[in-house]
Amino acid sequence: MSGDIAFLFLGETLLVPHLYPLVAATAAAAPETAIDLWLSTSVHETLIARWVAELPANRIRLRRAPGFRRLPDHRDGDNPPLPTKLSMLARLAPALARTPVVVCAEQTSLWLPALLPLRTRFVKVPHGAGSMMERDDRRRRAAWRTLVPAEREREALAAAGVAVERIAVTGYAKAEFRHRTPAARLFSEPRPIVLYNPHWQQHRSSWWRWGAETVRRIVASGRYNLIFAPHQRLVERAPEVATLAAELAGRPDVHCDYQSFAAVDGSYTAAADIYLGDTSSQVVEFLMRPRACVFLDAQGVQWQGDPAYDMWANGEVVTDLAALLPALERAPARQPALATAQARFAEALLGPLDGRSAERGAAEILAARR
Repeated sequence: MSGDIAFLFLGETLLVPHLYPLVAATAAAAPETAIDLWLSTSVHETLIARWVAELPANRIRLRRAPGFRRLPDHRDGDNPPLPTKLSMLARLAPALARTPVVVCAEQTSLWLPALLPLRTRFVKVPHGAGSMMERDDRRRRAAWRTLVPAEREREALAAAGVAVERIAVTGYAKAEFRHRTPAARLFSEPRPIVLYNPHWQQHRSSWWRWGAETVRRIVASGRYNLIFAPHQRLVERAPEVATLAAELAGRPDVHCDYQSFAAVDGSYTAAADIYLGDTSSQVVEFLMRPRACVFLDAQGVQWQGDPAYDMWANGEVVTDLAALLPALERAPARQPALATAQARFAEALLGPLDGRSAERGAAEILAARR
């Protein structure tokens, strides 16, 4: 038996904080609605079961997707190995075909409405925010409704061919995720905290050319506490990330994390004083509360005037690794002059941070029911 609405928790754990606030808001707005949460692994199940238990009594069911992986030895919250997603979706399709509304945060699930004559209405929730998002994939046009954080993203999607009437501006639901991992006591010494967050795609990342040396220079300076938290998928393409993390294990001034739930739930962007990165959309989340930023241009990009690099206007851009430490040292003093522009940048990409984004998203999801 299928519920009225299904939420698909089939991908990496980084998608969970984008979807779960919408689950809670939908359940609160319509407690009579039957909601199925389809889960791909026991890691997802353990995380989400404890949060669902905190909600008022409602009709939420945790359901194991075909190919569900039991991972008893996997550390709580760590990004798990996933079942083959297309196979899982193919086997899940009959159940979803009986479900009026399906909500997903990754594009793979949109192959179902793109290829099959389903009456099910798919609602797509983008994960992340920023000017480098890919928008012209045909699967995006298969969603019955796409929820976007701000007007700027609606305009960009419409320009990429998504029908305007299928796009709803609701705000950034992840900003209302309430289950962050406490990060207040990562370090014993009260130094400024730098978050280094390199991207996982080589053509956009500082990692392959500068990453390890960046980490080592910050540590050797003795001036900072460092959170080294690259994108979860970086280690798949650069296994030396794990080697470096093991090398630094036990240091009181370094916290390495590329796989736990804290790396994706907003804990580290909330805890840091200075953001150091390249093109990750996590900088937009960091700037929900404007603070100092430094960006690494390891590729020699001609970025001025390129809207894909709008984020780099929010701090100093380092084009020579020798300038890294001076830039970090200057960043706090430069911050007051950038604060207003940073706040405008975050609002342009995330919409109003008024605590009602999930509520507005839930209204769109409920409106999708026939």
